Amino acid sequence: MFAKKAQAISPSPTLAIDAKAKQMKSEGIDIIGFGAGEPDFETPEHIKAAAIAAIEAGFTRYTPVAGMLDVRAAICEKLKRDNNLAYQETEIVVSNGAKHALTNAFAALLNPGDEVIIPAPFWVSYPEIVKLNDGVPVIVPTAAANDFKITVEDLQNAFTERTKVILLNSPNNPTGQIYTRQELQAIADFALQHNLYIVSDEIYEQLVYDQYQHVSIAALNPEIKARTIVVNGVSKTYAMTGWRIGFTASTAELAKIMSSVQSHTASNANSIAQKASIAALLGPQDCVVKMKAAFAKRRDYMVKKIATIDGLSCIEPKGAFYIFVDVSKLFGRKFNGQAINSSDDFASLLLEHAQVAVVPGTGFGAPDYIRLSYALALEQAKEGLERIEEFIGKLEN
Repeated sequence: MFAKKAQAISPSPTLAIDAKAKQMKSEGIDIIGFGAGEPDFETPEHIKAAAIAAIEAGFTRYTPVAGMLDVRAAICEKLKRDNNLAYQETEIVVSNGAKHALTNAFAALLNPGDEVIIPAPFWVSYPEIVKLNDGVPVIVPTAAANDFKITVEDLQNAFTERTKVILLNSPNNPTGQIYTRQELQAIADFALQHNLYIVSDEIYEQLVYDQYQHVSIAALNPEIKARTIVVNGVSKTYAMTGWRIGFTASTAELAKIMSSVQSHTASNANSIAQKASIAALLGPQDCVVKMKAAFAKRRDYMVKKIATIDGLSCIEPKGAFYIFVDVSKLFGRKFNGQAINSSDDFASLLLEHAQVAVVPGTGFGAPDYIRLSYALALEQAKEGLERIEEFIGKLEN
């Protein structure tokens, strides 16, 4: 008999479409993919150069489990500069990407049966990471009318005597929405009132557009900071997804527990990537500004175009690089006699007949939606949306 806990983990519902898209590409079919969860830019040159220098200098050995001291110092400097958060090196744990950091966080916080409130739509891995650490994910649907953000009323309705953690993700994947300072303060007050912890996934914090600003809930006051694990990394901001560097910032007590967990599961994060991350965090930031400008241009085009396509609608994202598109008005329509009754049906038919890959919202806890990434060239985005519009035009009522 295999492990029940592992068998209870749900495979990503996006994998079937992703696998089919890759197969079609390998057969030479021109697929336009809106599924990318990573920037389409190269890692900036000064970051690459730091990695090469680290290799040449012989930084190829084990490091302290929680990360090199100079890396943790750089993270502390970044948190102070960008988030008005004061941490010591002993309160930082460097790990193999933000997903690993999240796993460490829940391993440190959860006992069997502890409940974690997860607002939906959510990133697909959240519930599974919670379950792997013996927790119970409590999925709380949010409303498009409220920009898909959880309210204190929602929290009150979901709260039980087993509630231990509230999981926040701002800017959000898949919706691109951002919590305001006032909204975060209300959530923080609720958490403190009920002695809850906050796990705050801020991996998209630098990718915020227009007049909007990212606020870390840990920066609101010392009380909520003491009950928050901030999760972040370099992958999205600096186009370093493959480098696998994430980190947590928390209390020294929690950091020690997470470091102990990591010492027996993965040991230290990659030494070369750690050195590269110092260059990313403390070096020139103009590369981020350029990426943001490109993302904003693509977002603006795609939001305007989607608004003109029959049956589609979306709320303009404030951050990250995703647009969450409501396709429910297409349900009940048919393509060549095949009915569309879900976003999975729409995504499957779209890939097969229009050669466009999108991510259905089922895995995000929002089956009426699809996620479109704008981490692809503007010309590709234009062509992809034109194919989607043409496909929808062929649907039968």
